[in-house]
Amino acid sequence: MEYRDYYEILGVPRSATQAEIKKAFRKLARDHHPDRNPGDTTAEQRFKDVNEANAVLSDTDKRKQYDLLGSNWERVQSAGARGAAAGADPFAAGGPFAGYAAPGGNVRYEFRTGGDAGFSDFFRTFFSGAAAGAASHGSGDRDFAADRMARRTSGSGPSFQDILAEMGFAGNGAGASAKPGGPSPKAKPAARPAALEAPAELTLEEAFHGAQRLLEVDGKRFEVQIPRGVDTGSRIKLSGTGPKGRDVVVTVTVAPHATYARRGADLERELPVTLREALLGAEVPVTTLKGRILLTIPAGTQGGRTFRLTGQGMPKMKDGGAGDLYVKVRVVLPTALDDAGRTAATAFLDLVDQPDPRAIT
Repeated sequence: MEYRDYYEILGVPRSATQAEIKKAFRKLARDHHPDRNPGDTTAEQRFKDVNEANAVLSDTDKRKQYDLLGSNWERVQSAGARGAAAGADPFAAGGPFAGYAAPGGNVRYEFRTGGDAGFSDFFRTFFSGAAAGAASHGSGDRDFAADRMARRTSGSGPSFQDILAEMGFAGNGAGASAKPGGPSPKAKPAARPAALEAPAELTLEEAFHGAQRLLEVDGKRFEVQIPRGVDTGSRIKLSGTGPKGRDVVVTVTVAPHATYARRGADLERELPVTLREALLGAEVPVTTLKGRILLTIPAGTQGGRTFRLTGQGMPKMKDGGAGDLYVKVRVVLPTALDDAGRTAATAFLDLVDQPDPRAIT
């Protein structure tokens, strides 16, 4: 029995989406339809193959099972054929599926011995619960218990548990150890593959407003929405979006900004003011990440004084709201005074009674 690659039959990669599979199937089915190729046996067989491949890959559950076994399908297939060739119930004692409940509840299936079973027959047995032309009959739990005991004591025939063990999978059938009369051990869940890492660098403005990024991981491209308020080290988990359904974790880095320093959700910046504005007071425009606002500078404001602008910082990701913006005043003195300016400054400063700021009190 030959392992058949359904992806190759449809001409799509293993990472193909359901829409891509559907599109490929429609084209191939149209091209090889018997009505368009009367008397062409090759086209007829190709049409059957395309339909069979689509029946598997277009069904999410069947596709998962098919992808799980992969090329190991051939070993499972051969084991099923040995049971069928012997005319035995594959779920009975000594059969390749001894100790496993057949799909559909307390039902077992018999294989007929009229000729070799093809891959499609075995596939329908594995996924649907019965081979082509198979007959079914009811059976209670005691029948399966007896079958399991008989298989353990007879020492004949590989179990499905053994086949899965060879392929590195954990099973839940008769091959698993259990105390006599006790409950069957539960199957261990398959280890989830490690998440893939995808870096994303943002500007401070993008972190403030939120952004979109087109990322590529192992050849698969996808768009991710970066939420507002992220910071360097923030991790965004995208479940099942990577190749073969793996999780992707986007690690964010926010680039340094020329104007703002960030402290969590708070921002800090300097605000240059003139000597006139600092001495006499003024309303000074301040640029924030939200837009421009007017900040009232009181008369006599010293350089280094800090004003707190509530809610003008970064958005908070967890509890909503926003941090604050801290504005530190930097007084810029006039330079290159001419003679008239120097004379005026001297006269003004002679009138000001300013104590020595360096004096120790």
